[in-house]
Amino acid sequence: MNDHRYEVIVVGGGQAGLAMGYFLVRAGRDFTVLEAADQPAAAWRARWDSLKLFTPARYSSLPGLPFPGDPDRYPTRDEVVAYLGEYADRFELPVQLGSRARLLEQIDVGYRVKLDDREYTSAQVVVATGPFQEPYVPPFAERLDATVRQLHTSAYRSSAGIEGPVLVVGGGNSGFQIAAELSAFHSVHLAIGSRQKPLPQRILGRDLFRYLDGTGLIRKTSESRIGRRLRERDTLIGSSPRAIRRRHGVELLGRAVDADGSTVSFDDGTKLDVQTVIWATGFRPDYSWIDAPVFDDAGRLVHERGATKSPGLYFLGLTWQHTRGSALIGWVREDAEHITWLIESSREEARSAQAAQRQSFDLGRQK
Repeated sequence: MNDHRYEVIVVGGGQAGLAMGYFLVRAGRDFTVLEAADQPAAAWRARWDSLKLFTPARYSSLPGLPFPGDPDRYPTRDEVVAYLGEYADRFELPVQLGSRARLLEQIDVGYRVKLDDREYTSAQVVVATGPFQEPYVPPFAERLDATVRQLHTSAYRSSAGIEGPVLVVGGGNSGFQIAAELSAFHSVHLAIGSRQKPLPQRILGRDLFRYLDGTGLIRKTSESRIGRRLRERDTLIGSSPRAIRRRHGVELLGRAVDADGSTVSFDDGTKLDVQTVIWATGFRPDYSWIDAPVFDDAGRLVHERGATKSPGLYFLGLTWQHTRGSALIGWVREDAEHITWLIESSREEARSAQAAQRQSFDLGRQK
């Protein structure tokens, strides 16, 4: 099996991995970026056709390359895909497509990353696979009849082929946006498990993120008083239960708790017969391929701003990794730059230790 040693290995070639690559190029490191998909920006390509960012272009840039066009517009999915592809080319980032990491394990000289046909070693590894890994669907979905079409948001593309009545399960931004789109063609119900605080997209003619950035709220850390409150309850950007009822005629329901045949039950005792269910129920992390002591007894990743207790192993692009912006395309640069600083600091410490060891050895020989 082919073995090559790099100074740094980045696993994941999405926005977080590309931002990391930018800073590693600037630092002059010998590194590679391993991307499982055969095309760049795979996570964005997998989103629905009409998706638009809820951050304007001025806040949707990676380091070193402004997002093109009107800075106040909201980029589409395809524009983000094109931008990320151009970004990798512009900075000549060494992205290896079709290179899925099957195993990351700790070894004496750092870490080994095994792929299907080769393996690499490095003292420093950055896992930049982001928060959207394994689509989550509640177990009771298995009790729906085969005649009911079920799609997770990761598989939904457009209203084409969707038959109503439609139930969208999940009260986050994705659930609201897809329910609004489908309401133009079908009777749509939206099941909301936990209410999220709605925030307007624009205030006094300016985008919400202008205020979050200007006031510093977007950079409040996860351990600050306000950060602890915000991370416990996510927000809706540009959507609200009132607006989706009035403007789109979407009927709201409570938490979906069970299913039988073509009927879905809710926590208030109501039931609904459906032909299509869109599961906007989010994602779960998948770290089953990582063999390193960085998880607690419940399997949760333990880190401090992406740095783990396993020397040289870092994570990037996580939700609330450090701030609300950590998983957003326009702010991931801050954590990427921080991890680059940690990598460079560890290299300096290693060089200092080696120099001290050599000096001690030379003194011993002189005696």
